Amino acid sequence: MVSNPSSTRPGGPPKAMRSRFVTSTRTRRDRWTFVLFVLPNLALIATFIYLPLLRNMYYSTLNWTIGSSTATSVGLRNYITFFTSPDGITVWRTTAIFTVATVGGSMILGLLVAVVLNQKLIGNTVARAAVFSPYVLSGVGVGLVWLFIFDPTFGVLSYFLRMIGLSSPNWFLDPDLSLVMVILVYIWKNLGYCAVVYLAGLQSLPRDVMEAASLDGAGSLQRFIRISLPLISPSTFFLLITTILNSLQAFDLLRIMTPLGNGTNTLIFEAYLQSFGAYQRAGYSAAIAVVLFFVLFIVTVVQLRFVERKVHYA
Repeated sequence: MVSNPSSTRPGGPPKAMRSRFVTSTRTRRDRWTFVLFVLPNLALIATFIYLPLLRNMYYSTLNWTIGSSTATSVGLRNYITFFTSPDGITVWRTTAIFTVATVGGSMILGLLVAVVLNQKLIGNTVARAAVFSPYVLSGVGVGLVWLFIFDPTFGVLSYFLRMIGLSSPNWFLDPDLSLVMVILVYIWKNLGYCAVVYLAGLQSLPRDVMEAASLDGAGSLQRFIRISLPLISPSTFFLLITTILNSLQAFDLLRIMTPLGNGTNTLIFEAYLQSFGAYQRAGYSAAIAVVLFFVLFIVTVVQLRFVERKVHYA
């Protein structure tokens, strides 16, 4: 029987075995380091996000009024009421109109503004700052300023309308006009965000491709439609996700400009009004909040799963 020479070598274990031991030790140390860094964040996320979410799901099964010490379990009755009542259908309609209008308006106008800001013009830096500044302003402050602008008696808009012989509509009493009002203000506030993202995408376009298309006889409009738009599709995809999620969660402008709703009751605003408004139906409000959570989740998954296939990553 021949013995393994490596087992009796006086110099100790072979080099390959020592290397595997050192690698294994380093891997375990890296894993523990990773765990030590991640655990505090996971604990905070679980405490302030997932735990409130689970408790809110439980509250959505109760008939509970804020301030009351008792609550009655009603199962899925709050959800059934929301999906079948006329008020619930109105909330879905308002949410859809507000989201489509604000997302579409912000992205289309933002792209047009980005195309203009991408030109070599005098005062470009000042113009870019002016376009982006409304996005970083407080929604409460923006809402208060635009309340004065839309005031039918003393507002700036009514003053200019009277100059041309027109009377200002009552933006605050007509539900349709109230929705139009908050949509216009929301687009104005978020226009700069879309413009800056699109501007970054336009400035990253390869110049050789654009020059080659120009030499081939393609006009400015053709180059923009056939080359620029496909190449900035990652920016479009990013904006589509973020603007939809932001619009579905828009609250501050709605709360300031239309405190009682009156045609601007989106999902998140309706949840607030039902819980902290005149009704104080905490259980019903929790059900609307759960519905909003799943809407946001489904929208994100659908976009990541299907819309991203149309994105051109160069």
